[in-house]
Amino acid sequence: MADFVQLWVYLSSTPLFGLAATIVTYVVALAIYDRLGRTPWANPVLWSVLAIGTFLLASGTPYPSYFAGAQFVHVLLGPAVVALGWPLYLRRAEILRRAAPLLVAAVTGGLAAAASAVALAVVLGMPHEIVRSVAPKSVTAPVAMGIAEQIGGVPALAAVFAVLTGMVGAVSARTLFDRLGITDWAVRGFALGTAAHGIGAARALQVDPDAGAYAGIALGLQVVLAALLMPLFFRLFG
Repeated sequence: MADFVQLWVYLSSTPLFGLAATIVTYVVALAIYDRLGRTPWANPVLWSVLAIGTFLLASGTPYPSYFAGAQFVHVLLGPAVVALGWPLYLRRAEILRRAAPLLVAAVTGGLAAAASAVALAVVLGMPHEIVRSVAPKSVTAPVAMGIAEQIGGVPALAAVFAVLTGMVGAVSARTLFDRLGITDWAVRGFALGTAAHGIGAARALQVDPDAGAYAGIALGLQVVLAALLMPLFFRLFG
């Protein structure tokens, strides 16, 4: 037992701990996800976060110690988002033909996502900083943090709201689309990318190439539109 404790102390203090924990947890969650027929509630990102969070709390491991290794995976987030451009490139002619409707849909969807979140926070009597932190919830987390800082929110809270939004979208989208009778993969993907940013786009890409491509363009449009318009709106009317 003493040797085990010493081994644990050593592993938990090295950067490899966070990296190994992240990879192993996700691989196991992905295997379970595939085994269960890729049902939405078994989303591997959701269960990986819950498993790692529970483990860190139970073991008393400080988050900075974990992130010292997990940051190597975090660095890959940028290239992963850029990689979404490849399906878009393959469908560039089709997307150009639909440019105007896609732009209108992106503006409408982004406005609905931000306005509904802000309205709910105001109705619930949330503090000023939380109201502004929840506004960019449907924009990918790094951008949401930057927007929150500009409009007077809390970047860390904005990141939490963004991640939660993405997870909820990835888990609930298929059921919602089925009940609404939405069968077009392009429409499904664009809606998921608009409402649930990167996590939603990753889920769409797993399901169908067209859904993944349109989720990617929705994600990109939301990043640009939110970064330009949200600070301007709060500066004028906040």
